[in-house]
Amino acid sequence: MKLLILTQYFPPEIGAPQNRLYELAVRLKQKGVNISVLTAMPNYPQMEIHAAYKGKFYHYEEMNGLHIHRSWIYVSKSKGIFKRLLNYFSFVKSSAWVGLFKLGKFDFILCESPPLFLGMTAYFLKKIKGAKLIFNVSDLWPESAEKLGLVQNKFFLNIAARLEEFMYRKSELISGQTQGIVKSISERFPDKKTYWLPNGVDLAYYNTNTVITDWRNKNNFSTEDFILLYAGIIGHAQGLEVIIKAAKELEKYSRIKFVLLGSGPEKEKLQALKQSLNTGNLFFFDAVTKKEMPKIIATIDVAVIPLKKLDLFKGAIPSKIFENLAMKKPILLGVEGEAKELFIDEGKCGLAFIPENEKDLAVKIIELYNNKNELITFGENGYRYVEQKFTRDKIATEFWNFINENK
Repeated sequence: MKLLILTQYFPPEIGAPQNRLYELAVRLKQKGVNISVLTAMPNYPQMEIHAAYKGKFYHYEEMNGLHIHRSWIYVSKSKGIFKRLLNYFSFVKSSAWVGLFKLGKFDFILCESPPLFLGMTAYFLKKIKGAKLIFNVSDLWPESAEKLGLVQNKFFLNIAARLEEFMYRKSELISGQTQGIVKSISERFPDKKTYWLPNGVDLAYYNTNTVITDWRNKNNFSTEDFILLYAGIIGHAQGLEVIIKAAKELEKYSRIKFVLLGSGPEKEKLQALKQSLNTGNLFFFDAVTKKEMPKIIATIDVAVIPLKKLDLFKGAIPSKIFENLAMKKPILLGVEGEAKELFIDEGKCGLAFIPENEKDLAVKIIELYNNKNELITFGENGYRYVEQKFTRDKIATEFWNFINENK
């Protein structure tokens, strides 16, 4: 079987879709699938082409047996909608060219959305290459962009909604990262075959027993400090103001420390909020590579995982949940709906707090701070839960069976 993965995001970039698609690809290759990846020159989230790829329109490389084809993309640090659209459509055009002239035929094309517009390249290549299209939806776009206030132009939203419908109708299979996404698509398009393709974790990689770390000492934290970590994209959806405000609520507790680790469009705004509130117990750190993350997770006490309080996110499962649970770290989850039902109600992996409510978050932090036995119990529960349901190997095997049933 020959499979093309079409995605704007892929390693060496860091991020949830990059890791998820790479981990799926290498496991499908182990099962005998011939995997090619058509992706952009690495640039995310810094929005700057990595040095080794600058000035190139096309680049080919191999990564653990995967055939990686990269094409040019326009990047800009501007947050304006026009520059963002140039970013998306530049890759739509260049990837279509590379796919047409550099790639052979495939049995399946797996297209990652968002960006939704990449679906145009996927449909073009599907027709040219005679492949079946799997449209993989990790975010219900344009719905999420509208509800987050990122896009408000009604004409543009209408065009995007029509493209979304077109892509669903032209796909042989539609997969989604959460059950909420799959349910939404199934209800609107009941005749389409859908599949839940969740995120997950490599338990061997995130293994507390094999990690040696001096991260606390290097960064001037003591062994007595109670460290709460948010690590990931610092963007609009996360509502990270809640962590800064909770830090202010708890500033009298000298041992409670907050770490925000990552990059993203909201970072400067949040740093300004920290300055204005004078939260000396909260620290910003730059994004690190995937290789460095186990050393950091191993030494923290609790992971804080928030999203904004929107109905849209009741079907969301933040990817950072899995790595923390794999390393037996309890979570403080500020997400309603599916994530809470799975990881708090069923898995008993930590505590939930009301999204965007810093006072509730502060109360839950103090509960964990004063109850070390509860920390251990939640950590053990979390590990067992992801081991049973969300390992990368299990997810890849089940997906392999699914696509084989639908050749």
